[in-house]
Amino acid sequence: MTETGGRRGFALLADRGRRGLRVLRDDLWTARSDPLPVFVWLRWLPHGLLCLAALGIGLGGVAQLANDGGVRLNPGASFAIGLAPAGAVLLALRRPVAAWWLSTAATAVCAAVVREHLGQIPGVMLPWPWTAAGIIAHLLVMLLLALRVRARVAVEALVLTALLTWALEGGWGGSGYQPTGVAAVVLSAVVTVLGIALHGRRQARAELVEQTSLTAEERARRTLLEERSRIARELHDVVAHHMSVISIQAQVAPHLVERPSPELVENLAGIRQNALEALTELRRVLGVLRSEDPEDPEGPYGLGAPGTGAAPDAPQPNLARLGTLIENTRAAGLDVSAEVRGAVRPYTPGVELSAYRIVQEALSNALRHAPGSRVRVEVVHRPDGLHLEVANSRPRRKVLPSPGAGHGLLGMRERAAMLGGRVTAAATAPGGFTVTAFLPGDGTPPDGSLPTPPPVPTTGEQTP
Repeated sequence: MTETGGRRGFALLADRGRRGLRVLRDDLWTARSDPLPVFVWLRWLPHGLLCLAALGIGLGGVAQLANDGGVRLNPGASFAIGLAPAGAVLLALRRPVAAWWLSTAATAVCAAVVREHLGQIPGVMLPWPWTAAGIIAHLLVMLLLALRVRARVAVEALVLTALLTWALEGGWGGSGYQPTGVAAVVLSAVVTVLGIALHGRRQARAELVEQTSLTAEERARRTLLEERSRIARELHDVVAHHMSVISIQAQVAPHLVERPSPELVENLAGIRQNALEALTELRRVLGVLRSEDPEDPEGPYGLGAPGTGAAPDAPQPNLARLGTLIENTRAAGLDVSAEVRGAVRPYTPGVELSAYRIVQEALSNALRHAPGSRVRVEVVHRPDGLHLEVANSRPRRKVLPSPGAGHGLLGMRERAAMLGGRVTAAATAPGGFTVTAFLPGDGTPPDGSLPTPPPVPTTGEQTP
């Protein structure tokens, strides 16, 4: 039983060892490209400094080996071994893992070559197994590696560096040299921890920027849905009015005909019943929509105080109430002038409601973002539809921050697009703002198709 348990334990350890080697191979046995990114403020300056450092490391390594390492009889070997750490620093700019392998291999080869000449130069204690140039190069490589790979990969590279140093200095050893293994391992650990910390900080900032972007997009989508819900609530009364008329006409029609046939009476009763059922369903939908927004969404423009619930039950406004809206805006502190041109013509209830809301939102923006300005409201009745323009001058008082700003234009465009119209808004040269809208007279697009909804904005829209 004990022998069987020992075999199972050995098999388990062997399996874990194979998994560890597989992970180590996947992490470090790669030459994938991972270029050093351009920094926001320093731009390419770090890249240039690393190239200068690589040049200094190469020249210093070659000079140290040729003069002090005893390999000056073989200039080619001293040149190749001395330039390898510099090449590792340059390679780390694009392939940090491959650069770490090159730096580690160069250290091992350099230690093997220099070991044969340890103690041969009287009075000279050579640094071994790491040269000064090798330490500096490996520290830069470890830092660049830790900045761009996962912390696990950086720690694995550090552990292998320590094992190599221990094998060279503690296992192989030599005589008559200045040991540099401990200093190399300690400094490598320091730069690895620093690189991991900076890498984690950069990742956290990137995630924060991404989360902020997602939050802004979600806020814009939510605002779009809220505006469409508000439009649906308002159009309910328009549709309900027509359905009520249909129901009443269907009920009265049999009394207008002498001896109506049973088929006519049955059909009219069916029409009335369908209209009543449609009204019931509309009320249910409206109840769901209003249950999440019990307050009056109209603000201080003469449609009830917030929270009173007056607005949802009030009649839907139309062009005839624009005068009251302008008077209320004047009372709020704006100098508003109005001009109506063209022959007044009847419009569909949806057009009149949307026109009123567009003017209301434009005046609200002017009151919020251009206090003390002069506002001109122009309503032009044209044969093909209704033209609206609300323009304000430069604000004369300090503009206070408004947390709810940035989405008023979205509602205007939604309303106009629903009717096949359009809304444009732009700043004027003197520092003011102009909102222009056109709504077709019949409230439908020219080709009879539904307009394409405007895109969801990812940032706050320009407001006066």
